[in-house]
Amino acid sequence: MRCMVKSRNKAGIFTEKTGKGKRKSGKGLDMDKKLVHTPEGVRDIYGEEYAAKLAVERRMMGKVRGYGYEDIQTPTFEFFDVFSREVGTTPSRELYKFFDKEGNTLVLRPDFTPSMARCAAKYFMEEDVPIRFCYLGNTFTNTSNLQGKLKEVTQMGAELIGDGSVEADAEMVAMVIESLLETGLGDFQLSIGNVEYFKGICAQAGLDEETELELREYISGKNYFGAEELLSEKEAPSGCREAILKVTDLFGTTDALSLAKELAAGNSRSLKAVERLEKLYETLCLYGVEKYVSFDLGMLSKYNYYTGVIFKVYTYGIGDALVKGGRYDTLLGRFGKEAPAIGFMAVMDDLMAALSRQNIAVEVPGKAAVVEYTYTDYKEKLEIVKKMRKEGRRVTLRPTQNVK
Repeated sequence: MRCMVKSRNKAGIFTEKTGKGKRKSGKGLDMDKKLVHTPEGVRDIYGEEYAAKLAVERRMMGKVRGYGYEDIQTPTFEFFDVFSREVGTTPSRELYKFFDKEGNTLVLRPDFTPSMARCAAKYFMEEDVPIRFCYLGNTFTNTSNLQGKLKEVTQMGAELIGDGSVEADAEMVAMVIESLLETGLGDFQLSIGNVEYFKGICAQAGLDEETELELREYISGKNYFGAEELLSEKEAPSGCREAILKVTDLFGTTDALSLAKELAAGNSRSLKAVERLEKLYETLCLYGVEKYVSFDLGMLSKYNYYTGVIFKVYTYGIGDALVKGGRYDTLLGRFGKEAPAIGFMAVMDDLMAALSRQNIAVEVPGKAAVVEYTYTDYKEKLEIVKKMRKEGRRVTLRPTQNVK
């Protein structure tokens, strides 16, 4: 016979003392309940919702593979330096960092592009022909300013490495548009810019890289007063100052490109950037996707590795860009391989939200057929189920409810 006594400890938790030790109750039960929930910024996806997500991923990946892109899988975590400030990726404070047993700092990948660049530099160092990668996986961003965003999201994308032509730009943009149309999404706009236009004006104004980055943050955040104050502080020439502050007005149709040329008159670097966009538009017309395209010379990215053409896709129902991409011609050089590159990334979680809010149905496989058995006819029912599965049908074999 065991003796059981209830007592309260200093923390106010009731415990039951027995001959075999103590068992916590009270707070222990609260912990059990907490364990069935997920941390802030992540979520479970299951059932029809997950089936729909998988179906959309298959459609987009199918279109990308149709362009000749090959699947690649990189590690979920990498050395910290792959995503360092020098590379121009996610700020260090937003990375999930940890250490291995040798003391190396590792991070969960916040995006795929630096991983793709590292991989290409490692395995295709001597390759001269263009390389085409596509990927699908989860990324992780450790931010406290969620505003409805998840810390873990699924990203799908593609990278074209070793081709610096405008035709490569057009292939990437057209592929994005066609892959989105494949999912059923039809009401969206792909906006294209060129960071070289902004960089050219900043260089003409004599601004250093640190000032350019600070100015980029002001303009991206629509903080025109902050931008104007910074330009005055740096004593930027009035003509350049006007061109920089007006860059956010340069959006819309090809008319925006004409105005951009006027503002950048005499600036060969910025003019060359606009001419690139004009050639890109001509090529996109050959693809027949021009109705989804607009231009925005004020488009800038938080990723500093972008060097030329950049683009974003917007649709209603979500607050951020659905797809982001662009050219990063100097990134591979940081890993030892000099090669131009362009790519795109789509956040699948945002795409699913857009499809849902626009009431676009995603066709998913029907539920599995159910065959019930008793212990007396199990062998017979199993043979039926095996035959159905060989025919490609989804079948669940389960005992009838009256089986004990």
